[in-house]
Amino acid sequence: MNRLMKAIERLLALAFIAAVCLSFANVVGRYGFGRSIAAADEIQIYIMVFMAFLGAAVVSWRRQHLRMGVLVRFFPQGLQSALRFCEIVLVAAAAAVVVVQSWRYSAQMFAIGRTSDFGGIPMWIPHGAVTLGFALILLSAFRK
Repeated sequence: MNRLMKAIERLLALAFIAAVCLSFANVVGRYGFGRSIAAADEIQIYIMVFMAFLGAAVVSWRRQHLRMGVLVRFFPQGLQSALRFCEIVLVAAAAAVVVVQSWRYSAQMFAIGRTSDFGGIPMWIPHGAVTLGFALILLSAFRK
């Protein structure tokens, strides 16, 4: 899993670089030549969707997500363990609900063949990023 998370992190970094280059090319085209890349904005938004949800999975796996732990560290060890257990249960439950719902929606997008307006990108792909990201978060919740 650590190698998978590292690969996701690198892939997202490359996607971010591609989004910046696409934005630069679009600006040059628009203001330099009076023409823009029609699907540039869509592609950049979908890259950000992947970055948000897959990036959240990487952060969750590494346990670097934000916590309200300022006071918790002063609690007795038993209470800290109980709160950690509650956190795991809540994260797992929320992630499971999102996985199921986003899977259903992605499957519907796939079944009807919905594509984006300008780029013709199959819409199950960006919606699938939500499913994949939360599935990885769900796995991360049970990591020791």
